[in-house]
Amino acid sequence: MFVHPDEDPRTDEAFVGERAALVGYLRDMRLTLEMKCAGLDAEEMARRSVEPSNLSLLGLVRHLAEMEHTWFRRVMAGEDVPRLYRTEEDPNADFNGAVSDPEVVAEAWDSWRTQVAFAERFVEKAPGFDVTGTNGDELIELRVVMVHVMAEYARHNGHADFLRERIDGRVGQ
Repeated sequence: MFVHPDEDPRTDEAFVGERAALVGYLRDMRLTLEMKCAGLDAEEMARRSVEPSNLSLLGLVRHLAEMEHTWFRRVMAGEDVPRLYRTEEDPNADFNGAVSDPEVVAEAWDSWRTQVAFAERFVEKAPGFDVTGTNGDELIELRVVMVHVMAEYARHNGHADFLRERIDGRVGQ
C-alpha cells in the first residue's frame, strides 16, 4: 500500500451535488497521481516502461500538465498561449523530453501544479458547469471538460500504477 488508509489524503465519502462530485473526484484523481510518484528520484521518474514505449511517470506528469493547460487555459478560458511541451516538430515532446534530470522533474511538477491551480481557480469562479469554452469550432461545457479530464487522469493513473510497480514493487490504492 502507498499509505495507511487513515493517512490517505483522498476523500473516502460520497460527494453530494454536481459541484462537489466533479471537483472532489478530480481532486482525488490529481492526488492519486502525486501518490504514485511520491518518493522517486529523477532516474526513477524518467524510467521507461518497455520498449518501444516512451511512457514514464515523468512523461505522465508532463502530459497531464499539458492536458490541464489545454482544457482549462486554452479551451475554457480562451487564452491564446503556446503549448507547454508539444510542438509541430515533436507532438510527443511531453514524453520524449522526460529525461532523468532533477531540473526537468522539478520543472514538470512546477508546471503541473501551476496548471492545476489555474484550473481550480477557474472552476471555483465559474458560475456553473454550463459555462462554455471553445474546442475548435465547437462549444463545450465545463462539466464535459471536467469529466473528460477525470477520464484522462483515470487512464493515466492506471499506467502510473504499473510504472510504479515496475520501479519498486509498490501497488494499489
